[in-house]
Amino acid sequence: MIKIYHNSRCGKSRECLAFLEDSGKEFEVIKYLENVPTLDELKSIIEKLNIKPIELVRQKEKIWIENFKNKTMSEDEIIQAMISNPILIERPIIINGNKAVIARPLENALTIL
Repeated sequence: MIKIYHNSRCGKSRECLAFLEDSGKEFEVIKYLENVPTLDELKSIIEKLNIKPIELVRQKEKIWIENFKNKTMSEDEIIQAMISNPILIERPIIINGNKAVIARPLENALTIL
């Protein structure tokens, strides 16, 4: 089942959701600000994306700048920062089986659908 980690307040995320709706494929919407991923879920997402945890962080968010920027952090600490402050998680994320992409730009979604 295809999953989208979605933030309804984000234009790019809404655009991606509309794209999935138009695709006719079945998918699950995960509103990650309300249903925050667990440590294991976020580690699994990062592994499927094949990136370092810092690459999933929205580093221009005020919370990041004020609390974490320029601090030396382990990968687990970065992941924990995203769990504690899910607004820091880049979006939208689309997962299809063992593959995942950050659909920014939207064309990235085409690579796994």
